[in-house]
Amino acid sequence: MELDETDRAILRILQEDARTPFSEVARRIDMSSATVHDRVNRMEEAGVIEGYHAAVDPKAVGYGVSAFVGLRVEQGREEDALERLREIGGVREIHLTTGEWDVMLKVVATDTDSLRELMFESVGEMDGFSRSQTMIILGTDYEANGPPV
Repeated sequence: MELDETDRAILRILQEDARTPFSEVARRIDMSSATVHDRVNRMEEAGVIEGYHAAVDPKAVGYGVSAFVGLRVEQGREEDALERLREIGGVREIHLTTGEWDVMLKVVATDTDSLRELMFESVGEMDGFSRSQTMIILGTDYEANGPPV
């Protein structure tokens, strides 16, 4: 789907706050609410807009520690390993990467003890990984909500 500048303006507004009423989006881009609604529906159907989500602060719901985890996957074990990682509750993101690590995870845990448990008992007990490195996130200075549009 080819996006024009109006579509991009709508996406920027919705990325900022997905709960913005179509009437407010329409007012901000000088367009009718019906047209905004049609354009949003078209972008949803084309898969440009994948969904709407509530951004939840992990600390507010009891997860005081976040970390990135680099994993080296044994050849031929990729699909099985990825499937098993998706089943671990603390795993929030799984990225296939180039470079030193085959997989980068973003994980959350209630504290360092539960992070250690997640790494040693949940991930560490799985076959298919030859090496890992855990990097605790000390703070997040900036986190974008989706790609730039």
